[in-house]
Amino acid sequence: LGYHPEVSVTDNGAVPPEAYYPNRSALDAAVEASRARGVEPKILLLSHPNNPLGVCYPPSVVRECIEWGRENEIHIVSDEIYAGSVYRESATNTDGPTFESALSVAAGHKGGDGLGIGPYVHFVYALSKDFCLSGLRVGAAYSENPDIRLPMQKLNDLCQISSQTQLLVEKMLTAPSTSQDREEGYWSTDDFLPEARRRMKARCEKLESRLNEAGIPHLASDSGMFVWMDMREFLPPREDGDGRGEESQESIDTRERTLYLELLQKHGLLFTPGRSMKNELPGFFRCVFTAASDHEFDLGLERIVKFVNEKRAT
Repeated sequence: LGYHPEVSVTDNGAVPPEAYYPNRSALDAAVEASRARGVEPKILLLSHPNNPLGVCYPPSVVRECIEWGRENEIHIVSDEIYAGSVYRESATNTDGPTFESALSVAAGHKGGDGLGIGPYVHFVYALSKDFCLSGLRVGAAYSENPDIRLPMQKLNDLCQISSQTQLLVEKMLTAPSTSQDREEGYWSTDDFLPEARRRMKARCEKLESRLNEAGIPHLASDSGMFVWMDMREFLPPREDGDGRGEESQESIDTRERTLYLELLQKHGLLFTPGRSMKNELPGFFRCVFTAASDHEFDLGLERIVKFVNEKRAT
């Protein structure tokens, strides 16, 4: 998660989502840094909608990445595994829909076959997130590059999805539901996804409301099942040198882990630390708000408020 320091923080001290958007200057800098380590970059992987940020990249950002990749002959892989979990309009994206697939943005490239996305854009998706079906191990990939499609087809001969699973998924995705099905707890795709998005939106809004009350900066999520929180206020002080100058990576990791363990062991709050996902700044955490019952979720909100109050009272 590269952070662009030239982007100013908001009035409440939060890092805005634009600070995380990839752009040409950031991508060029990443390429040069990689080459300085003796590694020639070949792929740019976009998580779109983004995990862990819980936001979609605006179409203009996706387009800039695709154009940059084509110009530099670097492959763009768009991982859109949360595409069906976009539950509200973006708070910052004003240049188009909240979510637009890279396939749509890249389509119509001159000389391309199929959708016309060209040889440097690729798409991946799976049922594990939107449909809560990780156990089926079913996914899809789309590429118009023959040098990629051929080995994938050969690999599929050895590890293809079973016929039984394919039949199950085909029926699940296409079968209409009746009122009797709904009464018995069965859902069609047309019913399930809207209901899942409604529940995610309700959970997210409840979490964000409590974070706002507690004064914890966070990104305004619009997709996925998580909120990106800025907990830098509660990091322990630096111990390297006099606390000035550039902080060592060891010090950054130690301070964030200390806060992570305090949240977990003393307050029963399990958040994913940002450094484990390569965030450049310490003190950011991902909160997954779907993996709990209503009672557990409400208890977690109470624990967050208790933690904040205790820390600010000391």
